Amino acid sequence: MLSLWVFLGAGLGGVARFWLVQGIHALWGRELAFPLGTLLVNVTGSFIMGLLFSLMIDKWVDLAPTLRALLLVGFLGGYTTFSSFSLETFTLLEHSTWSLALLNIALNVILSISCTWAGIALGKAWVF
Repeated sequence: MLSLWVFLGAGLGGVARFWLVQGIHALWGRELAFPLGTLLVNVTGSFIMGLLFSLMIDKWVDLAPTLRALLLVGFLGGYTTFSSFSLETFTLLEHSTWSLALLNIALNVILSISCTWAGIALGKAWVF
């Protein structure tokens, strides 16, 4: 039964990711040289992961395992995009746009880890 919750969460996370990336394309066009949509998904996903993880271990300790699975494994697993990040970085390298590839790696790693930390800090400070 837990697998069904993960499945549902992954579907919702995938749709949320799709909508965010489509919104980026609508604002700045589909032909961006830099994969901004993937960066935003990874950064926001890392923040949400840190926040929810912190809340679940510090504040929401009685949260049902089904909801934990739906949110952390399902939704955020479907939402975040490390495989897309890897392919886009490879493509940038393949096209010899080394500076964009390195920028993509640095921003995804530094911002994602920073946002995970920020989410944990916010979760620990959360009052309710």
